[in-house]
Amino acid sequence: MLLRFCLAACRPAGRALALPHSVPLSRFSQRSVHQLAFATAAASRSPFCALSAAFTSHPSSSSSIRSSPLSTLAQMSNPTDLVEKAKKAAAFAAVDEYVKDGMTIGVGSGSTIVYAVERIVERVKAENLKLVCIPTSFQARQLIVEGGLVLSDLSRHSAIDVAIDGADEADAQLNCIKGGGACMLQEKIVAYNAKRFVVVADFRKKSETLGQQWKAGVPIEVIPLAYVPVLRKLESFGGKPVLRMAKAKAGPVVTDNGNFVVDCDFGLIQDPAALDKRIASIPGVVETGLFVNMAEKAFFGMQDGTVETRTKN
Repeated sequence: MLLRFCLAACRPAGRALALPHSVPLSRFSQRSVHQLAFATAAASRSPFCALSAAFTSHPSSSSSIRSSPLSTLAQMSNPTDLVEKAKKAAAFAAVDEYVKDGMTIGVGSGSTIVYAVERIVERVKAENLKLVCIPTSFQARQLIVEGGLVLSDLSRHSAIDVAIDGADEADAQLNCIKGGGACMLQEKIVAYNAKRFVVVADFRKKSETLGQQWKAGVPIEVIPLAYVPVLRKLESFGGKPVLRMAKAKAGPVVTDNGNFVVDCDFGLIQDPAALDKRIASIPGVVETGLFVNMAEKAFFGMQDGTVETRTKN
């Protein structure tokens, strides 16, 4: 019965699921059938949902709570579903508030941005919006292209109206740690050149002080030639640096710019601006993942289905 459901589920999407003629159905174990059901469910998702799953990773301010249409969010028992729904709620809220017709949009990177692009595509189709999108990474570029949006770059559109990006952590002053996806250099360039920069994230990324929630350290993009001296210098600062290693290849992670990434744990970061300046002064450091005094607003999808915002005064 379950196998018959799996086969039927693929047909509306125009997919044909063929089993080898030489393998009788009796050869499929119960576990295999359940695996097939899972694969079928994944295949029936939108391209944006599939990409989100692939990219999911391990000034005073004022706060406000906004109601979300996701009223059943808090009732969901699957933690992964809860986080994904929270990401989607935050991304949709930010796009609906900030994206207007005729804008040039900076498109960030990461799993939450998948939902932001999904919402942008929906609004472009529904409202006939005329937008230009500037990517911050290869991932962002692919999302823009696959969504049928207008792709450009800073050489042609250097004035960005708003940049929307995710964060690994955002503190009470809207300072952020970014770079879990190793795209912090391009992300910072786009955010810096945007008139307005807003952050979208789920409830796990909301903190009072940087380092409170995000325990992987500050991502630092480093010229390969200099990574050993940089590691030593960071240790002299009291940090605990490690060269980020790749999971799908032998050796270190390589950024879109051909550089290495060092993750350095400094514990709680009481003065992000001073730390950012100190790290950036090391020869061989290209950029840090500390985004200090850049964001004007952060949207956090919460566990109860609401979207909480923090705004810089």
